[in-house]
Amino acid sequence: MITTKGLTKRFDGTLAVDALSFEVREGEVLGLLGPNGAGKTTTIRMLAGLIAPSRGAATVCGHEIGRDGAALRGRVGLLTEAPGLWGSLSAKQNLEIYARLYDVEKVGAQVEKYLRLLELWDRRNDATGTFSKGMKQKLALARALVHEPKVLFLDEPTSGLDPQMAKLVRDFIETLHGQGRTILVTTHNLDEAQRLCDRVAVIRTRLVAIDDPKMLHARLFQRGTLVRLKQVEARFVEAAGALEFVSEVRLAGEELHVALENPDENNAALVRRLVEVGADVVYVTSKEPSLEEVYLKLMQEEDEA
Repeated sequence: MITTKGLTKRFDGTLAVDALSFEVREGEVLGLLGPNGAGKTTTIRMLAGLIAPSRGAATVCGHEIGRDGAALRGRVGLLTEAPGLWGSLSAKQNLEIYARLYDVEKVGAQVEKYLRLLELWDRRNDATGTFSKGMKQKLALARALVHEPKVLFLDEPTSGLDPQMAKLVRDFIETLHGQGRTILVTTHNLDEAQRLCDRVAVIRTRLVAIDDPKMLHARLFQRGTLVRLKQVEARFVEAAGALEFVSEVRLAGEELHVALENPDENNAALVRRLVEVGADVVYVTSKEPSLEEVYLKLMQEEDEA
């Protein structure tokens, strides 16, 4: 549904996006991750047909950016970080204007559908200038969907929202995913990305890595085991670290975080050794690195490179 080849953007000599090449498959949610200034929003603006690339090419829903602008914009929905609504108009009026711009056939029905889905129907006649940030974000999401686009670009969809409102937006994105929509989402919330995304692309002007989060985990980190002890002593850490299949032991409170080869085979020997030296083992569980740890590791490698 989305293909980029060498996509590049410069602003007054400043390189904002450098030769991005990746694909977003039909029905997939791809998370675009990176620090501030990495080019995430610029990438979305190019793919949505709002700005032209300096070099390279991309197609979205079969339309080439920079050439099929009007047709492209009719096939995609865009949620910007700033909602950009008409504050003096009602929620219903805001959506009706965009529905007509998109040549929606049954304007009233579509507007009502999305106002109800996003729990705004009771406030349909209120000026959007009176809405909270969360309500404005929901209305902006309704605006992005009113013409039933196949592809959605969501730029920081939960930024600045309280936990309850952020969960509602996340749940709605999961619903859209379940309907087979193709979604490219930028976020600084790495826990959110891990829950929502089929794959993540980490960029820092250029593409650093792209894969399923679990595959990135496996590529960057050795598998690990978390051992909770009743009481931690230095000799327990030393005993675990001396095992030939253990590469690292890290202490965190009453827990040992052990990096080791083949945990399924070696966990029993690890526990046996800890018990031999007098440790009281409360429980043992597998330890998977978080997406935050993966992201920070990639950023560190990029700095070193």
